[in-house]
Amino acid sequence: MGIGLGIVLVLVGAILAFAVDVDVPYVSDDALGFILIVVGIIAIALAFAVNHQRANTSHQTRVEERHIDDGR
Repeated sequence: MGIGLGIVLVLVGAILAFAVDVDVPYVSDDALGFILIVVGIIAIALAFAVNHQRANTSHQTRVEERHIDDGR
């Protein structure tokens, strides 16, 4: 989910920064676009870091042996 969200943020940011000219009061569409691009890149990097950490985990199986002493 993190990689997909990052890609969507980068795409929306690129569209705002380079393709459209929206008149939003007090906000520059170019600045908002570049902010979304940076946030998207950070989201992609964090998603890769978390996935890399998940791939490096190891699981150990522990088996206990019990011997029954019947008193002989």
